[in-house]
Amino acid sequence: MNDTPGRNTPGSAPSDDQDGSAIPGQPSAPEPDGSGPQWSKDQPPAGRWSPPPGGPNRPQAPGRAWGNPPPQRGWGGYGAPAAPKPGVIPLRPLGVGEILDAAVQTLRRYWRTVLAVTVPVAVVTQVALVFVQRYLSAELPDLHADATPTEQLEAASAYLRASATELAPTMLVSVAASVFTSALLTIVVSRAILGRPVTVSEAWREASPRLPQLLVLSLALPLGAGALAFVAMLPGLLLGGAGGATLAFLGGTAAFVAIVWLLIRFGLASPALMLERQGIVAALKRSAKLVDGSWWRVFGITLLTQLLIMVFTMLLTIPFTAVAFAVDGGFELTWTYLSIMAVGGIVTSSLTYPIAAGVSVFLYVDQRIRREALDLELTKAAAGTDD
Repeated sequence: MNDTPGRNTPGSAPSDDQDGSAIPGQPSAPEPDGSGPQWSKDQPPAGRWSPPPGGPNRPQAPGRAWGNPPPQRGWGGYGAPAAPKPGVIPLRPLGVGEILDAAVQTLRRYWRTVLAVTVPVAVVTQVALVFVQRYLSAELPDLHADATPTEQLEAASAYLRASATELAPTMLVSVAASVFTSALLTIVVSRAILGRPVTVSEAWREASPRLPQLLVLSLALPLGAGALAFVAMLPGLLLGGAGGATLAFLGGTAAFVAIVWLLIRFGLASPALMLERQGIVAALKRSAKLVDGSWWRVFGITLLTQLLIMVFTMLLTIPFTAVAFAVDGGFELTWTYLSIMAVGGIVTSSLTYPIAAGVSVFLYVDQRIRREALDLELTKAAAGTDD
């Protein structure tokens, strides 16, 4: 497997032996022999050479070589028809721009359903965060200039405990919101690929049975990453001193590299769990198989998406911050300041949730097209045929 554009040649083995759905968002029919995803029986015909109209001795047209027809836009090369596009993506391997554009197009086409999911979740999340910041926010210790090292250490420890008290409920609220929105939006995006709208109630009926497993998966990844970082830095923390600090830094750096590698490797587990009805362990294995050989490509698209979301979030946050500062006269955590910032958070989250979820699903579909010719199954599904 390599990262070059295109897909495996027809007849190659699927990337995994899991029993997954052939079409995203639709349950797969059980295989007669119990095997995993199979290739479609409808394979494209092998290329055949045929002479040009008029026979092989036709005179060459001036200014054009007979054996070099003009390039035509198409998926299969010269003269090939363009890939079908029943929904927001063409059914062929996707480029980076097409993946990002498809996420935006899904938001634009199905904005009623998307915002019906993201806006209520964003409102609940921001209200919860306002109360957390108002009553659990950690304050910097007020130390006098001649404070002893012991007093400084005690103040720092108290501040860390207060920060942890604030961080824990914030993380729980954020994870819960992310799980709920990604579950429902995964169903919406999978239907958008075929150009089929879906209501919130339909998305909920299909996604709700998978929510507990998705929640466990969403908690397991960051908790596992934190545990790995702690174990890597623990020897240096126990050693102490300058040597211990150096050892802890090296361990933390190594852990950071390992965590990034693992998060990208398992980054497609959520759509696999939702769309293929996989279990948690099976979804992790499925993601690893799909990412294998394409790690850098998946990493680059994921990083680019997060950077764009960060820039977009900053641009939206600036005017709300300016208004809050002008109305409240400072950056104190008053009800006025927090309320205005919460409105900005609602707007930002409502628009960024579907982009992040969309890119994840389109990456998953793109990898399956490249490795398993999923586009053939999607083309049949879009045409309403099953044979």
